[in-house]
Amino acid sequence: MTDLILKQKKVGFIGAGNLAQAIISGLLESGTLQKEQIVVSSRTDKRLKRVEEKFGVQIRDANEKVVDECQIIVVATKPQDFFEAVEPIATSFGPEHTVISLAAGIQLMSLRKILFECENIVRVMANVPVKAKAGMMGYIMAKDSVTSARVVEALFSPLGKVIEIEDEEAMSAFTVGAASGVGFALELMQYWQDWLEGYGISKQDARAIAIQTFIGAGKLAEDNIQLSFYEYIDLIASKKGVTSAGLESMREMDLERALRIAFEKAYIRDRDLGK
Repeated sequence: MTDLILKQKKVGFIGAGNLAQAIISGLLESGTLQKEQIVVSSRTDKRLKRVEEKFGVQIRDANEKVVDECQIIVVATKPQDFFEAVEPIATSFGPEHTVISLAAGIQLMSLRKILFECENIVRVMANVPVKAKAGMMGYIMAKDSVTSARVVEALFSPLGKVIEIEDEEAMSAFTVGAASGVGFALELMQYWQDWLEGYGISKQDARAIAIQTFIGAGKLAEDNIQLSFYEYIDLIASKKGVTSAGLESMREMDLERALRIAFEKAYIRDRDLGK
């Protein structure tokens, strides 16, 4: 059902890549927007035509036309293409627009500088599971705005969970924990699979075991939010049992420290990219 904040508004997408398509799909499938409310531009004609055929949305051959027609603009270009797409039409953005940037690493300071006539600017970071409607999205606003927050929540909640982030440092941490975190989790799942295969379990079954174990752990934690992760571990790990033996070894090897170092290196890289 269409959120009232989006009723009779048009949402424009500058860029039609995988993330933009995932968002458009979620918006249409959830009924958040109708196809007539979505306008898309892309520098790739073939991709633009594919989006039109796949979703039935409106397409335009110039980014400026999208800005002229729409009240809400989602800039969904790759970070390296952001300025090339936005700088030539920067004066087309005005106080009437809400601009949402999905470009990783481009901070609000840069967005405010280039979109100098636009007041409602929001930076959104989304992770890959948005494609499976199981994403984690964080947003930070150039200024506190109930309207902008409602727009972001309405647009992105069909794709997963949405939270507001306090500042750019926290956004970098969010990027590592949620976006890069997907890669970290998949790496661990590969370790699970490889170990199981070493004991004669088929590759297919080992993969299924790893996937379902991570899904199950996440679901248990989600359904019991009153418990910390450690409190839940204490409930399921019997003293001197199988799980406890493994956990004891993990802690002796200081796995937490190794992961924290990995997180910090990723955090530093994100901050460097944003300069």
